[in-house]
Amino acid sequence: MDIEIIHRPSYSLAIAKLTPNERIRAEAGAMVSMSGGMNIETKAEGGILKSLGRAVLGGESFFQNFFVAPATGGEVTLAPELPGDIAVIEMSGNKLMIQSGSYMASESTIELNAKVSVKAFMSAEGISMLEATGTGTLLVSSYGAIYEKTLAAGETYIVDSSHLIAFDGTMGVQPKPVGGLKSTLFSGEGLVIELSGPGKIYIQTRSPQALINWIIPQLPKPPAVKSS
Repeated sequence: MDIEIIHRPSYSLAIAKLTPNERIRAEAGAMVSMSGGMNIETKAEGGILKSLGRAVLGGESFFQNFFVAPATGGEVTLAPELPGDIAVIEMSGNKLMIQSGSYMASESTIELNAKVSVKAFMSAEGISMLEATGTGTLLVSSYGAIYEKTLAAGETYIVDSSHLIAFDGTMGVQPKPVGGLKSTLFSGEGLVIELSGPGKIYIQTRSPQALINWIIPQLPKPPAVKSS
């Protein structure tokens, strides 16, 4: 499988070129286009319970699409829901923790499970994250551009949880206040996440929650009901 990312970082498009009979799994709605002869298999990968866990706890689709190339090979293009970037991650038996909604696609050799764990609770916006394991290519998407940060052993780095896309599963995670009591209460940052190396972090430059917070006040208010 060969993957090229174009139009980065605001309107990224992943072009996946598949060898004969090769498969790629993608989130529902991620497909933009594909070459003729491609076959699509839609199923609850791993069974009903595992798919339900990914949907309810991991923020992903219950059904996932598998694009299978014909005997001559093929191409499928994929894009995120929001204007943003795509990172191609080559996994080799390691574990990657992925925030809800950031998984986009992967080779079928990558296993995905929703994990409710202390580490997920401390680092996620909710109580769970997707855990990706295995060997192969994985794609994660963002709102805004993706900033990749590699930490050495013992090195620490602080990230707002709404900007955190993914990180190596072996990294240490610790929630902490952004500063003193005044900063924590009035800076608008609240609690942040301190990650410790070694490992790699994937950070999005825009926050979907900030977008929601901006949109809601702009919505028209319903007219007041006058009492008779």
